[in-house]
Amino acid sequence: MLKKIIIGALLSVNLMAVASEEVNVYSYRQPFLVKPLFDQFTEQSGIKVNVVFAKKGMAERLAGEGKYSTADVLLTTDISRLIELRDRDLVQVVNSDILANAIPEQFQAKDNTWFALTTRARNIYSAKRLGNIDFNYEDLADEKYKGRLCMRSGKHPYTVALVSSMISEHGKEYTLQWLQKLKANLARKPQGGDRSQVQAIHQNLCDVSLGNSYYFGKMLQDEKQKAWADAVNINFPNQKNRGTHVNISGVAMAKYAPNTKNAQALMEYLVSKPAQELYAQTNMEYPVRKDVEISPLVASWGEFKADTLALEDIAKNRKTAIMLLDQAKFDL
Repeated sequence: MLKKIIIGALLSVNLMAVASEEVNVYSYRQPFLVKPLFDQFTEQSGIKVNVVFAKKGMAERLAGEGKYSTADVLLTTDISRLIELRDRDLVQVVNSDILANAIPEQFQAKDNTWFALTTRARNIYSAKRLGNIDFNYEDLADEKYKGRLCMRSGKHPYTVALVSSMISEHGKEYTLQWLQKLKANLARKPQGGDRSQVQAIHQNLCDVSLGNSYYFGKMLQDEKQKAWADAVNINFPNQKNRGTHVNISGVAMAKYAPNTKNAQALMEYLVSKPAQELYAQTNMEYPVRKDVEISPLVASWGEFKADTLALEDIAKNRKTAIMLLDQAKFDL
């Protein structure tokens, strides 16, 4: 009888341990984008995913929490944010063959501190009445676009990343002159998000703008914003030379993660084929895995050549990019 009681108690303890398995995520990604992924992960693994969503301030929160932080996995929406987390010593190394083999080398840290999950192109949108234009980013500085360009803030991570790539390609002096000419071509002070720039083209406030590719898909699927998207062409820049600048959404493990095993399991799941397919269909981004198809809507925009420069090398120019944007007084 005593033996049965002991065995029953041990089984209860084991079941409780399984039931209490969890992983804590700090995320810049919107809830509706990642909840289906987390639900699928929990169903397959039995590990509960607890999520804290934030629009900004992840690094500050982690730094403030220090070793008492409950964060395990960090989801971000830009290479600049990943580099900031690493530079502030808020992440840790993850040695995983699954991650290393699933993700192209240019989209993962050389020291295994961050990994891309999806990619997005930095497109040039142009008024549909202009027809198809073979754009380069460099062309936006041409005087023929004076008063015809709309952009978001120069300090936004998406802009900083593009400027960083220009520094990698052309150096500081050229990039500063390019920024000064861009500013001179602006139809209005930098403002709003990527979608706001397309709306401005629809309202005939400007003719060209910059924006991430997935926003185009979001606008096409939004009853109100579809008219904005219908008013523009989506152009992949620099197709005859280095290729279109791409950015990423990415993942890292928090430095003081209390559930490292579960954290790594979630990170590895996020680069699995089922998760990558769900990412592609839900958010209209490009899967980081090469063996996963993009959504039919994204495919309808055509294939493009992407810049092959490692994002880690581009990110080295981040501070210089911010300095040049200040010199150009871009947002003033």
